[in-house]
Amino acid sequence: MTQRSIGIIMNGATGRMGYRQHLVRSVLALRDEGGVALRSGERVQVRPLLVGRDGSKLAELARRHDVADWTTDLDAALGDPQWEIYADFLVTKARVAALRRAIAAGKAVYTEKPTAETVDEAVELAALARDAGVRNGVVHDKLYLPGFRKLARLIDSGFFGRILSVRGEFGYWVFEGDRQPAQRPSWNYRAEDGGGIVVDMFPHWNYLLENLFGTVRSVYARAVTHIATRVDETGTPYQATADDAAYAVFELDGGVVAQLNSSWAVRVDRQELVEFQVDGTHGSAVAGLFGCRIQPRDVTPRPVWNPDLAETHDFAADWSEVPDNEVFQNGFKAQWEEFIRHVVDGDPHPYDLLAGARGVRLAEAGLHSSASGARIELPALDLPPVMSVASGGATA
Repeated sequence: MTQRSIGIIMNGATGRMGYRQHLVRSVLALRDEGGVALRSGERVQVRPLLVGRDGSKLAELARRHDVADWTTDLDAALGDPQWEIYADFLVTKARVAALRRAIAAGKAVYTEKPTAETVDEAVELAALARDAGVRNGVVHDKLYLPGFRKLARLIDSGFFGRILSVRGEFGYWVFEGDRQPAQRPSWNYRAEDGGGIVVDMFPHWNYLLENLFGTVRSVYARAVTHIATRVDETGTPYQATADDAAYAVFELDGGVVAQLNSSWAVRVDRQELVEFQVDGTHGSAVAGLFGCRIQPRDVTPRPVWNPDLAETHDFAADWSEVPDNEVFQNGFKAQWEEFIRHVVDGDPHPYDLLAGARGVRLAEAGLHSSASGARIELPALDLPPVMSVASGGATA
């Protein structure tokens, strides 16, 4: 019996995220496992089509990873019915136009974030996909990582009691590029090229906060550029025009307050590059990408403030590690499996273009807050009504 396969257009497969996480660690890993298991017990195999501007790079990637298909002609790929899914890993400035074309071609679309540079464009994409009846998804990778999966288990079990607050620290020192090469591309530090830590990280914070703790209702943020001059990939100094750090307070449903610091200009003194501390009436937890430590109310120590005596208590020893209790796979790969089942079997997939639009809106609101000094409220974000082509108006 011939196994069914599903063709995936991978646009931007030569980029860092497109290559490492989406091609090698997700789609090719699924291919080598024999495909994705469906509800029926059968498997659907994945067939990637590598798309980009540089044919020589695409050919080399295809040769290296035994991929049969590649092209520099996106329009031809979109016009070929054997390719059912369009996946986008382009820079943000190029994403909206490509997603519009894929939706118009009737492809299911799966995209990195942010989905657009403005919330209006992001909502437009979600509405276009709805009106075209195409399945769509946005990468929400951190929800699938071991540390946050463990944190979700704690929340679902009622471990925290009433959750009071969330405190998050993310970042590391990105070298300026003079003495040591920078770990991030130079466009990340140019606002005119879609760079900035707010537009990069706030979409992540939105889906983590709304899926773990509650919908974000307001934001107060301060975005800054700590390192004004950097050196690019050619060794040429340039002015950083985008923010490299952001300090924000988010108010969530249920009265939960989240304070998140994001910085590419901070030296790390914590166990992981991102950590969330969650405090509740019955217990607290500190979760990173992989680990999660807890301290229940009954074993909470009784600190006493005394600035005249050196502290001798080992507070770190009061926390216990949450065991894995399951095998965690790569977060990008896990979501790819879910999205393919969504396309083939129709399984629910809540992480759609509207969810992506909420992330873009949070980034936009964060930058607005920083520029104005105001707290920005975030009402519910809805799609516009479906427009009737025949009548030229909204359907009832």
